[in-house]
Amino acid sequence: MKLQIKIDGKTYQAEVEVLDEAESPDNYPPYPPVVSTARPMPSPVAHAPAHAVEEHAANLKHYCSPLAALVIRVNVTPGQEIQPNDVIVVLEAMKMETSITAHQTGRVKSVHIAPGDPVKAHQVLIEVE
Repeated sequence: MKLQIKIDGKTYQAEVEVLDEAESPDNYPPYPPVVSTARPMPSPVAHAPAHAVEEHAANLKHYCSPLAALVIRVNVTPGQEIQPNDVIVVLEAMKMETSITAHQTGRVKSVHIAPGDPVKAHQVLIEVE
């Protein structure tokens, strides 16, 4: 059987052979299901050393940049009260905005950045007390 097809204004002819079902290739069986071999890891029971607990508590008083970015907005000033989920800083990296939100109630102690400032990953942006 001959077919004619037009692509971008050009006409092409193709010769096509229609196979009977007996002549067509076998259907392939479906892929077997994948069996997961992952197992959950048991939680460690060991207690954190005292200095690690103190360091964690100190980190709760700092809000750091999660990535290298540009500061778009700073929504807090020193002395301002913040509540959980308040957006305190908005950063931009690769045309994507990242909002940094408060994770606890507190009072802003100091602001180390201003709109337009470039920041590095893990740089302290805001301190709270």
